[in-house]
Amino acid sequence: MSTSVETIRVTLGPGPAQRLDKALAAAVPEEAGLSRSRLQALIAEGAVTQADGAVLIDPRIALAPGTEIVITPPPATPDRAEPEDIPLVIVHEDEDLIVIDKPAGLVVHPAAGAPRGTLVNALLHHCGGSLSGIGGTIRPGIVHRIDKDTSGLLVVAKSDRAHHGLAEQFADHSIDRRYLAITHGVPERSDPRLSGLAGISWEGGGTLRIEGNIGRHPGDRKRMAVLNRGGKRAVTRARVVERFEAGEKPVGALVECRLETGRTHQIRVHLTFAGHALAGDQVYGRKGGFAPLATFPRQALHAARLGFVHPVSREMLQFDAPIPPDMADLITSLRRK
Repeated sequence: MSTSVETIRVTLGPGPAQRLDKALAAAVPEEAGLSRSRLQALIAEGAVTQADGAVLIDPRIALAPGTEIVITPPPATPDRAEPEDIPLVIVHEDEDLIVIDKPAGLVVHPAAGAPRGTLVNALLHHCGGSLSGIGGTIRPGIVHRIDKDTSGLLVVAKSDRAHHGLAEQFADHSIDRRYLAITHGVPERSDPRLSGLAGISWEGGGTLRIEGNIGRHPGDRKRMAVLNRGGKRAVTRARVVERFEAGEKPVGALVECRLETGRTHQIRVHLTFAGHALAGDQVYGRKGGFAPLATFPRQALHAARLGFVHPVSREMLQFDAPIPPDMADLITSLRRK
């Protein structure tokens, strides 16, 4: 193995072909400080390639012995987040993990635009030193995240064994994640425009299935988009829970969304692609439209359910978070119309 500030190069050892993450975990020396879960995260971020530059994004792909792999971790952040006494809504906590009901407006981890006042700062204060260090000093314990202006459930690892086990479940898409969203318009099977979109299909119970690769928008690198070429496979299922009408005209819907995959901004991008952007979405949403939806101050999205196997006890856990007051008020307003 050779290392530099930028890259780590390894050659997969002899023996039968193994899935990429396992092969790398065996090939990368301990002094590199890369656990299997950290390697899985780097694979998902596109930081692992073959020597010819081909990007490897599937941790399960089997590679032959002797394959040369290049790992390019993102630059380390030198400053450590500081503990801050920020109130948390704790849904569950044990010695290995903690489940939080995050309010809208709270950033998950420090970044250039939000160095303080984040969930990580709050967790460092609440948990002290008992947070997993996997994933970098700036994001202790963070296995997944939800957007700043999305509310709802988030699980954080307190031990490395929990971080490893949770990362595997996120990687194989076995986590049960359900969101509640309020959309412009009502996704309906009878809509001829929907039937003409690639990747759109209907399943039992009136469930809309949206499949479309998600990657960086070709014209705006700060946004994500459904791409015809490239990007990462993404599947969202959406079911109308309640429809809202003004007079007899459908104006919006409360929609339950289930994630088969977990890409950046996936629900927001997929529902916009389907023509039913989220109320209040300042990045992907539509301008104008029915006033209560157009003037909602954030994307109307709430992580309402989180289910997973406890990575240590192996107990099946499921948590539900009530819809927050601002979205509840919007629903009440829409019902009155």
